[in-house]
Amino acid sequence: MAALYPNHIPITKLSRILLAGSSAVAALRNPYRDDMVAVCSETTACNALEHMRGRMLDDETGRRILNEQPRVNSSTVDLKLLRALPESTLGRQYVNMLNKYNITPDSRRDVKFVDDPELAFVLQRYRETHDFNHLLLGQRTNLRGEVAVKWFEAIQTFLPMCWMAAVGGTTRLSRKRRLRLLQQDLPWIIPTAKSCQFFMNIYFEERLDQDIDDLRDEMKIYLPHS
Repeated sequence: MAALYPNHIPITKLSRILLAGSSAVAALRNPYRDDMVAVCSETTACNALEHMRGRMLDDETGRRILNEQPRVNSSTVDLKLLRALPESTLGRQYVNMLNKYNITPDSRRDVKFVDDPELAFVLQRYRETHDFNHLLLGQRTNLRGEVAVKWFEAIQTFLPMCWMAAVGGTTRLSRKRRLRLLQQDLPWIIPTAKSCQFFMNIYFEERLDQDIDDLRDEMKIYLPHS
């Protein structure tokens, strides 16, 4: 099979199975191995990506995103402009998070092992909008916050890697933090993920100057009272 898009690496079914198994083991042993997390997500995601694409095709904005295939990276996001936005906007909150955790819009790996260009974009889009979910859900990037976001994403996308990260991450939390997740976070995260708007149908690039609370209200994401 010839390459179907830039960075695409065609592989056989056997290679896909072997990569999926080995990367899953490596990712569970060390969740910070983003290379293994990426490989596992790409080699196990086919059915989930079809589901995600279907939800996008059922939505006007989702269809436009699929057609235009926007990217979130340093060449498409004007960080200087975002720093000038009011503090309450999605864009200002986004650039504040990048600065706080010393990350960039280019930190997400390119998809390589998905044998369909449009589905490859769907997975790439998921990766590049992940940070917006942290902001919308008011979750930090520590382990507890990451696990909470993964539960949200797993329920909305069905991605196997999200389920692995959600369940595996829960078991890796300290007893105190695990109890907080189970007693405080999940009773809010789970129904929110089921009832709120599908995050893949949000054209985040067009919402950067929007008040983040207004976007939450529009998506029906209601943060719990602190």
